[in-house]
Amino acid sequence: MKIYHFLHEGRARFGVLEEQGVVRAMRGSPFDGDMTLDEERWPLAGLQLLAPTVARPRIFGVGFNYRSHILETGRPLPDIPPLFMKPDTSLLAPGGAIVYPRGSTVVHYEAELVAVIGRRARHVRQEDALAHVLGYTCGNDVSERTIQRQEMAMGLMTLGKAFDTFAPIGPCIETAVDPAALRLRARLNGKVVQEGNTADLLFGVDALVAYLSRAVTLLPGDLIMTGTPGGVGPLRPGDAVEIEIDGIGTLANTVVEEDA
Repeated sequence: MKIYHFLHEGRARFGVLEEQGVVRAMRGSPFDGDMTLDEERWPLAGLQLLAPTVARPRIFGVGFNYRSHILETGRPLPDIPPLFMKPDTSLLAPGGAIVYPRGSTVVHYEAELVAVIGRRARHVRQEDALAHVLGYTCGNDVSERTIQRQEMAMGLMTLGKAFDTFAPIGPCIETAVDPAALRLRARLNGKVVQEGNTADLLFGVDALVAYLSRAVTLLPGDLIMTGTPGGVGPLRPGDAVEIEIDGIGTLANTVVEEDA
């Protein structure tokens, strides 16, 4: 099932994709447990999509979680997930513009599978963890590398990941895919520039949910960006970037220069 979040007559709504590109509205939200369907339907192509989560989610990121990406950096395999957080102001809807920060010279795309939490999770066992995930979507962990490298030299990773618009998410939540065997790719101006498979993840979604829930109460709508495979590269103003994951869809965004 594909769940979309969209604006209709100024109101944020959720809906489910039916046949022939039509979205049927939900009465409530999948994050408050009301997935009852209404009779209202609209063509998907005419909807203004929102990021498929709550209005202000917590966004957890994982650095160095694909073996291919770890190898290309020359780092040893980590013993625990290297975690960071992105603020909710970094959230960006499908079709939105990634803002290239003033003064920046190295900003990268990172194609990622994103797990969307559907049920409260605290101290969950790894074997039970996926029951707390509503589904999966595409994400782009946009990163300002100059600041990130300075931060990492001090043993942290915060501001380089945190700029406004640096967490594009979408286009929908797919509830019926296996997160352990998904092919993902990034396209820059129509050319494939990054490709990988979640089978290469060092810490799978189940392990990440269990690990996080040891310390944090995960809430419906929380997002876990699970890391990126090898092949990350630069973005520039004027670029069009797409993140595609088999079985889920394609997240498309443009890049614009920040206003002076």
